[in-house]
Amino acid sequence: MVSHIHLDAVGGVAGDMFIAAVTDAFAHLREGVLAAVRAAGLPAEVACAFEAHADHALTGSRFRVDVPVPGHGHVHRLHHHHAHRDFADIRTHLLSAPLDAEVKRRAVDIFTRLAEVEGRIHGKPTELVSFHELGEWDSIADIVGAAWLIHATGAQSWSIGTLPLGSGFVKTAHGKLPVPVPAAAMLLEGYAFADDGVAGERVTPTGAAIVRHLGCTQARPRGALRLGRTGHGFGTRVLPGLSNVLRVVCFEPVDADSDAADAPVAVIVFEVDDQTPEDLAIALDHLRSHPAVVDVLHSPVVGKKGRIAASIQVLADPAQLHAVTDACFLETATIGLRYQVVHRKTLPRDLRMVLVGNHAVRVKVVQRPQAATAKAESDDTAQVEGLAGRAALRRAAEDEGLE
Repeated sequence: MVSHIHLDAVGGVAGDMFIAAVTDAFAHLREGVLAAVRAAGLPAEVACAFEAHADHALTGSRFRVDVPVPGHGHVHRLHHHHAHRDFADIRTHLLSAPLDAEVKRRAVDIFTRLAEVEGRIHGKPTELVSFHELGEWDSIADIVGAAWLIHATGAQSWSIGTLPLGSGFVKTAHGKLPVPVPAAAMLLEGYAFADDGVAGERVTPTGAAIVRHLGCTQARPRGALRLGRTGHGFGTRVLPGLSNVLRVVCFEPVDADSDAADAPVAVIVFEVDDQTPEDLAIALDHLRSHPAVVDVLHSPVVGKKGRIAASIQVLADPAQLHAVTDACFLETATIGLRYQVVHRKTLPRDLRMVLVGNHAVRVKVVQRPQAATAKAESDDTAQVEGLAGRAALRRAAEDEGLE
C-alpha cells in the first residue's frame, strides 16, 4: 500500500513527465493510463505510448502523444499546433466521457485550476477562457492520464522538493512570455524555488496544476516510512549537464508486513451533542482526509440528560498526535477529548488497480495466515447499475486482484 509519494523535480515538472515517472515506478498501470486516455476520446489516428529512455546518468520512461501530419509520412508532437478550445467545452467533454467518476472529478479540477489562472491573467471569466496549447489532445491526455494515476496509486499524501526556477522566454499563442510563465507562477504561489543556473521553462502550467491539485507540501513526511519504489519520467528537452527528469519516490507504512505489524497508534476519543448531523458528517470526512489519520469511527450514544450524542474515535499517527487533536477541535464542536497511545497488529496488505472491461477497480489484497483475500473498493463498483451487476464486477475484480 502506497502511503506517501514524493516528487523530485530534478529537471522540472510537466504532465507527460508526471505520467512517465509514476508508471516507471508502477509499470502495471500503463495499460490503465492508455485505456483512460482513449476513453477520454483520443482520436484513433493519434498515437499514445510509453517508451524507455536513458540519458548520460539515468534510465527511465517517456510518455508520448503523437499525431500524423496530413500529407506527411511522419508523426508530429501535437503541441506544435495551436487548437483553440474553451474551458466549458473541455469540461463538458470530460464529464461525458466513460471514465470513473473520481478520475473525471480530478481531471476537471486540474483543468479548472488552469482556467481560473488564465482568466485572471487575461481578464476573462473562467467559463469563457479559451485554451490554446492546453486545449490540444496531448494536454488532455496528460491531464486525464495524471488524474487516473493519482486515483490508481491510492497515495494518502504527496510532497515535492524545491522547484527549479528556470529563466528566459518561451513562445506561446500569446507571444513570448517570461519563465516561469504567468499561469505556472500563479498556480505555484507560496512554493519554494531555486535557480540552478539552467535556463528554459522548467515547470509547465499543466505540471503546476497537477502539483496544486495534489496539495503537495514541501516538507518530507514525518514518522517511520519504508522506501518502496522509485521512478524516473523524462521530458523532451535536453538540459546541459542535468537530467531532464521528474523522479517519484514512493513510501509505504512500516507496518505493511508481518515483521513490523505490531506498531503504535494514537486513539483519540470525544463526544459531540451540539453539532448538526449534516455538519458533523462533513467534519468527519475532513478528519478522514488528514494525512496522519488512519481511521475515524462514529457511533450514537446517550449522554447527559438523556441526550443523543455522537461518540467519535480517531486513530492517528502518534508522531502527529497534536496536529490531529488540533484538527478535531477545528472541525467539531467538542471542547475536550481523551487520547492514549496503544499497539495494534495489522496484516500485510496491498492496494492494486485492476481493469475489468472498461471499469478500473481498486482491490485491497490482504495476506492472511493461510491464504490471501481480496476486497474490491465499493466506490469503484458503484458506477454499475443493478445489484447483480455490481456483485459480478466485484467478483471479477477480486479474482483478478488475487492472480
